[in-house]
Amino acid sequence: MKDTSLSAIPQQLSGPRITAVDTYDIRFPTSRELDGSDAMNPDPDYSAAYVVLRTDAGDGLEGHGFTFTIGRGNEVQVAAINALRPHLLGRPVAELCADPGLVSRDLVGDSQLRWLGPEKGVMHMAIGAVVNAVWDLAAKRAAKPLWQFLADADPEWLVGQIDFRYIEDALSPGQALTLLRRGREGAAGRAAVLRERGYPGYTTSPGWLGYSDEKLTRLAEQAVADGFTQIKLKVGADLDDDVRRMRAARAAVGPDIRIAIDANQRWGVAEATEWTRALTEFDPYWIEEPTSPDDILGHARIRNAVAPVKVATGEHVQNRIIFKQLLQSGAVDVLQIDAARVGGVNENLAILLLAAEYGVPVCPHAGGVGLCELVQHLSMFDFVALSGTTEDRVIEYVDHLHEHFEDPVRIVGGHYAAPEAPGFSAGMLPESIATYRYPDGSFWTADGAAVQAVVA
Repeated sequence: MKDTSLSAIPQQLSGPRITAVDTYDIRFPTSRELDGSDAMNPDPDYSAAYVVLRTDAGDGLEGHGFTFTIGRGNEVQVAAINALRPHLLGRPVAELCADPGLVSRDLVGDSQLRWLGPEKGVMHMAIGAVVNAVWDLAAKRAAKPLWQFLADADPEWLVGQIDFRYIEDALSPGQALTLLRRGREGAAGRAAVLRERGYPGYTTSPGWLGYSDEKLTRLAEQAVADGFTQIKLKVGADLDDDVRRMRAARAAVGPDIRIAIDANQRWGVAEATEWTRALTEFDPYWIEEPTSPDDILGHARIRNAVAPVKVATGEHVQNRIIFKQLLQSGAVDVLQIDAARVGGVNENLAILLLAAEYGVPVCPHAGGVGLCELVQHLSMFDFVALSGTTEDRVIEYVDHLHEHFEDPVRIVGGHYAAPEAPGFSAGMLPESIATYRYPDGSFWTADGAAVQAVVA
């Protein structure tokens, strides 16, 4: 058996090193209030496969990352992260922070682990969690929030962070460099605007499928009062229910607020077309995940059939290659990146650049556990130093579980306030980890005891 302990690492490496890769299975019982419920996922327990990179630098800085799941299987995701530990222990901190692409290339390129993908599924999400933890550490060591760390970075360096294999027919390194150099023009002014106004958001909080019509109406009215100009409703379980709920939502928000709808992959192509058309009287802004995230041609057919309703997808898209094909085939109007689904910041940079090359707006998926905290940085970088605009761009917001983070998102007047703390906003409070670690955290221990008492 290969020795992966620190004693096996060559001692000639100088400077601080990665000394521990700690993982945690964190689960929250959101299914009990039906928070997060939709047509495909009726009872999610929002969860995080969480990783902490620790060093011997003596500065107290750590790299935090995670990927999002919805309960059962989170232990499988944690195991996948654990499988990456040998690639990390003993590596020089300065080297990784100077070039996070090193660890991205090493993890994606492990030929035996790659067989489990390649570049998709549980293994790829594990890589994303670790890569994001490296970026968190790098931004902390630079004393900048990640959005600013990326926006201040040299364009040539950013291009070097991207794996162009499989996408160069749509985006070459030269094209990417041109986009990034152009994006630097006026970046300082946009950064000032971002700090003053924030980045536009929209909220899904009123729209969970398990909520009553009364709760939907109350939360939709509150969203408008809070300054949001777009809300989103989950659809796809029952058409009559969807018609009733859309009618209630439109009455609550009035004619000028956008209402997006989200089927969470529930339909085939024909059903997606028919169901979306049946809801057009309520002026839906986009239909999200109308079918399988892998069905590129299906998305294209749906888009042609339901226009002017826009088609949006991306939260379950596995990698930059699928995003490339969605753009090449004209299959989407709105691209939805996810901070924890693909291989971390490096791959999301590639996807943002692809979207900029094709002129398609990016409206990230968020919510879950910490996804709002992460993805805000990517959109803010895009505004400041790439696309240069927030027109038709919004970040999803869900008002759940932010209290468990050291640097939670701040919403002001329907906008994400720009993070100021160094890092990727990924740090979870130690007491939350201790409480919701599965199955031996204090909440789950007490919950199991209560269940046993009822059974007895």
